[in-house]
Amino acid sequence: MNNNVILSCAITGAGETTEKSPYVPVTPKEIADSAIKAAKAGATIAHLHVRDPKTGKLSHDVNLFKETVERIREADTDVIINITAGGGGDWIPSEADPTKGGDGTDMQTPEERHEPVGLLFPEICTLDCGSVNFGGQVYISPANWLREQAKLIQAAGVKPELECFDTGHIRFANQLVKEGLIDGDPMFQFCLGIPWGAEADAETLAYMKSRVPENATWAAFGIGRMQMPMVAESVLQGGNVRVGLEDNLYLKKGTLATNEQLVDKAVGIIQSLGADVMSPTDARAFLNLKDPNGKKE
Repeated sequence: MNNNVILSCAITGAGETTEKSPYVPVTPKEIADSAIKAAKAGATIAHLHVRDPKTGKLSHDVNLFKETVERIREADTDVIINITAGGGGDWIPSEADPTKGGDGTDMQTPEERHEPVGLLFPEICTLDCGSVNFGGQVYISPANWLREQAKLIQAAGVKPELECFDTGHIRFANQLVKEGLIDGDPMFQFCLGIPWGAEADAETLAYMKSRVPENATWAAFGIGRMQMPMVAESVLQGGNVRVGLEDNLYLKKGTLATNEQLVDKAVGIIQSLGADVMSPTDARAFLNLKDPNGKKE
């Protein structure tokens, strides 16, 4: 069991969720305000995507990232910033010509995916460690792209969170470590229950955690109704946790949630198990993070 838990909140995500809940933040101000409220509720880390303020859909605009991050950094409430570096990777084959991307395809190069990280130097950024089926589309991250992106993250002095949606992703993340592309103790995130990746259950989590290096830290999350059960399971198996509107819109069946409500519920679960939530200050020391003000050392 983990007695000192790092609690991440994934604030808004990239999915088509804004039409399903009025609580999904869209503008930089809304995203920053929600991150600050989540931190006040007990979140150690705020994981950030940005959205087009006019449409509510996913955006890669570095200026939106910049405004969001600056608003959080200027706030009185402390929280570790974790920016997505997943960028555009969605491939939907055209029905007329499957060799070409159809409507909804959104692809970025490794350099483009890294741009917000290279501009803002967050303490943490994600690195999606492989391709995976997402329902009717494929998220594409070829191995050579990921090596290139890992080098960019390493040069920026940012700690990568190695996001693993299936067991093969852990194998590749371990290969990045072996090749010297990940500095310090590696940090894993197991993304569970997403169609069609690894299942969100105790057995899958136990296997995945058994495949990471001994010096690694790890966290796990489940989507939808499995969000809170995986909070408890991750703590019991010795890991850290993630909640937030990126992964789940409901506090309970039929009741839409805010990010701060999900964080508050997760804090209650963690404390009910006899554990505590780690503060941002303690987590920075534990994870050996760089300067929290976005300055490359």
